[in-house]
Amino acid sequence: MQITKQETVALNKEVFKTRTITAIIFVVVMLAGLFINGYSFTALFMIIGAGCLYEFTKIMRLIKPGKHLKYLPIAVPYIIVPIFLMLGLGGVFKNDRFDSSGYSFLLPVAVILSIWTNDTMAYLVGSLIGKTPLSKISPKKTWEGTIGGAVLCVVAMGLIGRFLPVAQSLALHHWLAIAAICAVFGSLGDLFQSKLKRRAGVKDSGKFMPGHGGFLDRFDSLLLATPLVWVYVELFVR
Repeated sequence: MQITKQETVALNKEVFKTRTITAIIFVVVMLAGLFINGYSFTALFMIIGAGCLYEFTKIMRLIKPGKHLKYLPIAVPYIIVPIFLMLGLGGVFKNDRFDSSGYSFLLPVAVILSIWTNDTMAYLVGSLIGKTPLSKISPKKTWEGTIGGAVLCVVAMGLIGRFLPVAQSLALHHWLAIAAICAVFGSLGDLFQSKLKRRAGVKDSGKFMPGHGGFLDRFDSLLLATPLVWVYVELFVR
């Protein structure tokens, strides 16, 4: 059956509408989880962690049918540790116990905003001037987009750290360092997840976000960047 140009346009509009609605809901949920209180923050990342674990199990089952249980311990450093380190960045633990009174959204927001900015800028720069493929793992990514995204991410986070009053409780050089860490290791996290999906023979890790993929598609960068940011914060900020 041949699809006409009119049908293609209608399909594209429908896809765009679905992606837009899903993205708005996603942003609202993320903002609510981050800004309401320590309980909402913890619940948000527990759900994210559970979703990532579920999808990782599915992917490993496709890569290693019948033997995937042997590889599930990889989820500890890859998913479970980063999720708990993110909770640590939010300050909801005190003396190894949960304590929402210590919650601060600043560091989690710095990480998430850095990753979102890097992803967005890398896509825009790559779309405009990208010519040199970054890796066979993800053919659509380019060196121009990756480098441009990282530079613009650091610049954007620097401007936030310099001019946004609520951000000034964290020194400017910390904003720059966190942005750089997220840009570099977030991109590596994305490539790692792309390699897993390629080996599994799937385009997306899941379908929880229609038009955008699954939990791992949305948070693969966060999983690799968070431990490095946590180490930096423990060494130089706290």
